[in-house]
Amino acid sequence: MTDILKKLAETLEARKGADPQSSYVAGLYAKGLDAILKKIGEEATETVIAAKSGERAKIIHETADLWFHTLIMLAQAGLKPDDILTELERRFGTSGLDEKAARRETPAKKSS
Repeated sequence: MTDILKKLAETLEARKGADPQSSYVAGLYAKGLDAILKKIGEEATETVIAAKSGERAKIIHETADLWFHTLIMLAQAGLKPDDILTELERRFGTSGLDEKAARRETPAKKSS
């Protein structure tokens, strides 16, 4: 199931060095993190609207757009899909309520 995520991650990584005029993804990288995050926000909103419509094709399309742009953000941050999959695997079998409670019990470390 993760082969496509790995292929996409490799392609997105390669686009970091591409000419922004020749690649949509390279253009987003060139515009910086704020542009990438804005695009994720737009895609998240479109995904919510699609889900409200109940139209399966729209939900799939918009969710794919959201995931794609999220993968761009991860690549920009030096992360890979496997980093997220590892975290999901770590959480698997843990109650969502327990997982949230554990986050509240562990104070966030402040960076200096």
